[in-house]
Amino acid sequence: MRATQIHLEWTADCAQEGFRTGVSLHSHTLHSKESLDFIYKVARHCAPLQWILKRSERRYEAAHGAALDLRRGWWTPPMAPADAYRLESGQIEGLGLRPIVSLSDHDDIEAPMSLQAMNASLAVPVSVEWTVPFRETFFHIGVHNLPSGQARGIMRRLAEFTARPEESLIASLLHEIHGFRDTLVVFNHPLWDEKGVGHQTHCSLAGEFLSLYSPYVHALEINGLRPWRENAAVTQFAAERGKPIVSGGDRHTLEANVTLNFTNAMTFAGFADEVRNGQLSNVWISSAYRQCHSARIFHNMLDVFRTYPDHGLGWSQWTDRVFFEGNEGAVKSLAQTWGERPPAAIGLFGSAMRLAGQPQLRSALQAVFSRSEEVAF
Repeated sequence: MRATQIHLEWTADCAQEGFRTGVSLHSHTLHSKESLDFIYKVARHCAPLQWILKRSERRYEAAHGAALDLRRGWWTPPMAPADAYRLESGQIEGLGLRPIVSLSDHDDIEAPMSLQAMNASLAVPVSVEWTVPFRETFFHIGVHNLPSGQARGIMRRLAEFTARPEESLIASLLHEIHGFRDTLVVFNHPLWDEKGVGHQTHCSLAGEFLSLYSPYVHALEINGLRPWRENAAVTQFAAERGKPIVSGGDRHTLEANVTLNFTNAMTFAGFADEVRNGQLSNVWISSAYRQCHSARIFHNMLDVFRTYPDHGLGWSQWTDRVFFEGNEGAVKSLAQTWGERPPAAIGLFGSAMRLAGQPQLRSALQAVFSRSEEVAF
């Protein structure tokens, strides 16, 4: 039986009492590397950011004798694996359900592996968000619950493909992963043109990718950080191809995943079997998703600029969590690059973001965003 049910928290008939377990899929920890190249896209539509970027480029070139290329930089989410696990499991327990939390960093399995090493009783699945270059674009594939004993070897092969992609290898890699009966393979945010090749081109390539590798892709994702219009298109895209939908919160900062899966399975293997073989999925969307999408993204940005005195690696300031790879190959944080006195424009921007993160201003900004954007279901 093929059945994807979507449960909206704000409706009267959304009753989690009929389920025993909540599953949190797709969230990130400080082991993820998030590219800075999005700043170029945002700056095209934001004059103040254009000014800050130009000032930063001049300062960087004067100091290092080379152009600043943000495509060689990244930022890391603030939460350590244990903190991310507690956040996600706490939300699920608050709903009266048993938690299963699958942390999936970009091309890295250290978060679940470290949690397993610290506390085997947590039964944390070893999962990853694998970057798959494909023709002009790239896709993100959620690989959940790899066998622990083989996970590092598999991750090494996946990372090698990402670094040196050969399309002929995709089928064999996915076939190998599909062969693990307790593993779930999810096409994350399939219609998001993250690389910027053009929406129609990206969607066409997503359809081609799924046609080629459909036997090895078990579900498509409703993403908690993507707008509803895109998620609605994904549900149609999946239905046309006979695939179930699962949740994927895509949490990067302090907001717990706004989408979950409900199930009566007691293990991740049982949940994976429901989706893979039963085509059965119950997706829960929290009331937080109804908030203005632009405001939620902005609030996530504010959390990136917060100070975290208890950061898992000691990177308490936002400048500790932004990194560049120089032309000589050395990796330095923004704090190491500029010391205690970053360029005035950068310092001003960081101060403004921290100020905007104060509770009173956050509330005021929420109201401004909400008036400018209507969310419809």
